[in-house]
Amino acid sequence: MAIEWCEADQVFHLFNGNISYLIQLVHGKYPAHLYWGKRVRFLQPSAILAFKGRAFSPTTEPEDPKFSLDTLPQEYPAYGNGDFREPAYQLRTHDGSTITEFVYDSHEIRKGKPSLKGLPSSYIEDDSEAETLVITMVDSKLGIGLNLMYTIYRDLDVITRSVSFEHLGSHTVEIHKCMSMSVDFHQSDWDWLHLHGTWARERHIERRPLHHGIQSISSARGASSHQHNPFVALLSKNTTEEYGDVYGVSLVYSGNFQASIEVDPFETTRLSIGINPFEFIWQLNPGETFQTPETLMVYSSEGLGGMSRTFHKLLRTRVCRGVYRNQSRPILINNWEATYFNFNEKKLKDIADAAKGLGMELFVLDDGWFGRRDNDKSSLGDWVVNKKKLPHGLAGLADYVEKKGMKFGVWVEPEMVSPDSDLYRRHPDWCLHVPGRSRTLSRNQLVLDLGRREVCDFLLETMTSIFTSAPISYVKWDMNRNMTEAGSAALPPERQKETAHRYMLGLYWILRKLTERFPQILFESCSGGGGRFDPGMLYYMPQTWTSDDTDAVERLKIQYGTSIVYPAITMGAHVSDVPNHQTGRMTPLQMRCHVAMAANLGFELNVDKLGSKDKTVVHDQISLYHQIKEIVLFGDLYRLLNPFVGMDTAWMYVKPNRNQAVVFYYKILAMPNPPFFRLKLRGLNPNFKYKINSGEQLYYGSELMQIGLAMPLIKKDYTSFIFQIEAIRC
Repeated sequence: MAIEWCEADQVFHLFNGNISYLIQLVHGKYPAHLYWGKRVRFLQPSAILAFKGRAFSPTTEPEDPKFSLDTLPQEYPAYGNGDFREPAYQLRTHDGSTITEFVYDSHEIRKGKPSLKGLPSSYIEDDSEAETLVITMVDSKLGIGLNLMYTIYRDLDVITRSVSFEHLGSHTVEIHKCMSMSVDFHQSDWDWLHLHGTWARERHIERRPLHHGIQSISSARGASSHQHNPFVALLSKNTTEEYGDVYGVSLVYSGNFQASIEVDPFETTRLSIGINPFEFIWQLNPGETFQTPETLMVYSSEGLGGMSRTFHKLLRTRVCRGVYRNQSRPILINNWEATYFNFNEKKLKDIADAAKGLGMELFVLDDGWFGRRDNDKSSLGDWVVNKKKLPHGLAGLADYVEKKGMKFGVWVEPEMVSPDSDLYRRHPDWCLHVPGRSRTLSRNQLVLDLGRREVCDFLLETMTSIFTSAPISYVKWDMNRNMTEAGSAALPPERQKETAHRYMLGLYWILRKLTERFPQILFESCSGGGGRFDPGMLYYMPQTWTSDDTDAVERLKIQYGTSIVYPAITMGAHVSDVPNHQTGRMTPLQMRCHVAMAANLGFELNVDKLGSKDKTVVHDQISLYHQIKEIVLFGDLYRLLNPFVGMDTAWMYVKPNRNQAVVFYYKILAMPNPPFFRLKLRGLNPNFKYKINSGEQLYYGSELMQIGLAMPLIKKDYTSFIFQIEAIRC
């Protein structure tokens, strides 16, 4: 790994053993993108950049009539002085102009990787893991510095980018747009892939060819959202799970975002991602700095699977933090779908008793334990135990659970407030609102203004009080609505469009403080399921409730799509009752277990009401999960059969040393008189001999990968199998 500066050619070369990223200073002023991809040895920048005068492309440098910013592949482009494509940033100056002229001023190459003030980001544990390039550009008229920061990892095919604006001038400016990265590719023959959805159908995969003009995804909901994940990828046309070039970018941010791809008339492609410029303006005063969120940039020459495995390792080891980063998670029982709001202490104890007998390790008390919370119409903000339901408080229930040999966890939704609450009656101005306008409700609640320090202080101390009131080992942190009337009573009129980003900065501040105060707590983030499943939240909370949809069939698509970016250890997955509460579908208990066992296994049903046969299934599946969980949670994922294109789904996890693997196979709908089918595996050592499910028959890895593993003939819908594979001679 290194970052080299060739002064003669004015070229920066960022590289490690597998990838290269090349930037050239053109005319000594303009950082231009040369290349990003598989590692190259590099000599001739003139062989990459070619210039030709184009009609209606302005000549920026009079002495070079062939040169135009409109056709230059730029690293961080502006609009208004020659480039008519989508800009990466836009500033409005005190005189009303949006024209800027940032040119190269200096650069610095340093060991290691700096953190970002107030924002989550990927990290290192030793300076030898990465090197960082900072290119400083300056607009001398405005007195503003623009710092382009690039970090390349030594052992990961990853580059990170972010930008900071440093105001050294004398007049306030407004930032109207500030993408975290922009890359101009020298071709347009790509497909693009993103993850879309809605509540209970998160992160479905969509792949389509690029077209001329702009295509984009975004969220303006105040959260990264169920609808679009802050991730997009460019794929060569021949890309599969195993083959082809893939460029994936993921934003380490949990709020409003935009990812944009533009194809111009000369078949170049501009890819950018960052804070959504819609309803965003940030006032930058003299002496202040504005920092954009970080973008994680992954290149793979080994198809979507290679890109995913790089993202998985990066997120698992250098975004997620804390004591649980390298630990498998306890198998939990959550009371929500078993009781909803209708519970008492005895009912909860009965669930805990049954769960312990089946081998579960963590009891989680969900919504309804505080205030007058008998439904979702009141009490958010009043975080006081309901003694009618829990006469001995959280501590009494937690002590009971701990004496059973289980851990105790609790659900909270701190970011919200019910209009019917003591908190709202005391502080009606603490919610996001616009004076004189109605306050739109969603799930009978409003959003607290986390851009206000007094609100953040209140939440920090309130949550601290709860988390110290009982032996709490796990917290499910929920957020069940998006922003409307996104205004703040604490901001002047000219700063109202800062509200959504200030909210995120406030949330990150709270989460940083709480995770520092309570390092022993496993935090799981949730937003109506997977409405805020992003790297920003994973930085503070190493797992996310993947979806409120617990139907096993729907979960195949949700977990498959989620795995494009996120590793199994970040996904919460529960076995629930049937008929399923979201779809009404009846699926066998074993299949429900097998789907949930491909992530962090949990249960969310009336375990105390299970019959003896179902209890045996649950007990046996928990025992099986203990055998395979280390492979699932820390192994390399290979997606084998896609639920979006057929009635069969399969994936497998392989230990890095390739001596153990576990294969999951799911049949959705059976067919009469079916053909024989062999499932081709991946990721094994072709020269190792393997046995399957402790059988006596041995198979070479090459045999299992090239010929395949024979699947049983299936005559029943919703059937699943798990195959444990172990090398017996290496």
